[in-house]
Amino acid sequence: MLDVVEITVVGGQGGDGALSFRREKYVPRGGPDGGDGGKGGDVWLVADPQVVTLTDYAYGKVYRAEKGGHGRGKGQKGKDGADLLLPVPVGTVVWRWGEEGWVQEADLDRPGARYLAAYGGRGGRGNMWWVSPTNREPLLAEAGEEGEEVRLRLEVKLLADLGIVGKPNAGKSTLLSRISRAHPRIAPYPFTTLEPVLGVVRWKGQEFVAMEVPGLIAGAHAGAGLGFQFLRHAERARLLLHLVDGASPDPFRDWQEVERELALYGGPLREKPRLVAITKMDLPEARAQREGVDAAFARVGYTPLWLSGLTGEGIDRLLDTLVSRLAEIRERLPQGEKAPPVFRRPRPPEVRTVVREGEKWRLRWGRAERIALLLARHKRVTWKALAQLRAEVEGMGAGRALEQAGVRPGDIVLVDGVEMEW
Repeated sequence: MLDVVEITVVGGQGGDGALSFRREKYVPRGGPDGGDGGKGGDVWLVADPQVVTLTDYAYGKVYRAEKGGHGRGKGQKGKDGADLLLPVPVGTVVWRWGEEGWVQEADLDRPGARYLAAYGGRGGRGNMWWVSPTNREPLLAEAGEEGEEVRLRLEVKLLADLGIVGKPNAGKSTLLSRISRAHPRIAPYPFTTLEPVLGVVRWKGQEFVAMEVPGLIAGAHAGAGLGFQFLRHAERARLLLHLVDGASPDPFRDWQEVERELALYGGPLREKPRLVAITKMDLPEARAQREGVDAAFARVGYTPLWLSGLTGEGIDRLLDTLVSRLAEIRERLPQGEKAPPVFRRPRPPEVRTVVREGEKWRLRWGRAERIALLLARHKRVTWKALAQLRAEVEGMGAGRALEQAGVRPGDIVLVDGVEMEW
């Protein structure tokens, strides 16, 4: 099961604003009528119960939302780009790469939970925005904003009521196949199960989901035997059932070894409620040491349940106990259904800097750059357009930033692909 992937998501680019003037018969002095560009689509992650793995994201590493449409004459606004919805399994944890490394952004632990992964770019303004009593012929329009590009890591932590843990060959697969319709691989050698297995258990009118966590060994908390990947899933379970091989030379020491790994892994596993069950009681060596094993567990406050996944002995008592404990845990949970959470980050701030490049200056100021970009793209860099651009730069506060950085009259200022004498 693929449960960790890294992908890149890109919001849709905003559409360009239109530079247009009304030109119709019998309207000799039509004014500016350039419409705004449409907004680029956002990228959303959505927790979908029908999706169980991240396999669909194993190869397609970059996902882009739709671009916004360009504005047109007659004040027509461009079409907004459609949002891109990426379905992920319920229980997906989202991490975002930033200046501080990987930062957890969201935990999509309920069906319908959503995370806004990348913002689409805002649409550019058409030249209608610049008309005024003193500017009857605005020659400026704005290019659409680039969509946000974000690198994400997705980790699936499976959701289950019961997590079955223990050392390799403790009988976890046999038990799960006995109490549910799951069909894990069963064989008499370690690490038969290489990924978590889920099964639905129905008992006396009650139902719960059980998950077998592949066998844990010493060092599992640090990744030994792929333990780190396995333990991540156990965090979600409401109750842990720790299976111990009753035919082992020292069942109590085996239990201690796994419990030590759970404690070292930390997080919610440390305090999660648990039961202990001793397996393989059909074997003579297990029955022979039952009294000593019970005494050892009694010293640490546990009364283990004894069972045999092969013969079914003790299974009914185990199921009764599991149903009872899970009912107690559910009663302590907050009541009432809540709407699925929606996770949003603040939109990244616009870059606003002034940088010296040799004898010239570079103005990095989002809106000003998008206006200059459209002028250069359509080859409309006239003296009148430059005068309007300078007025716009000063009006948005960038003029003061230039002067504070050391720009003097006569210096050349670069705004995207346009040179302007200050």
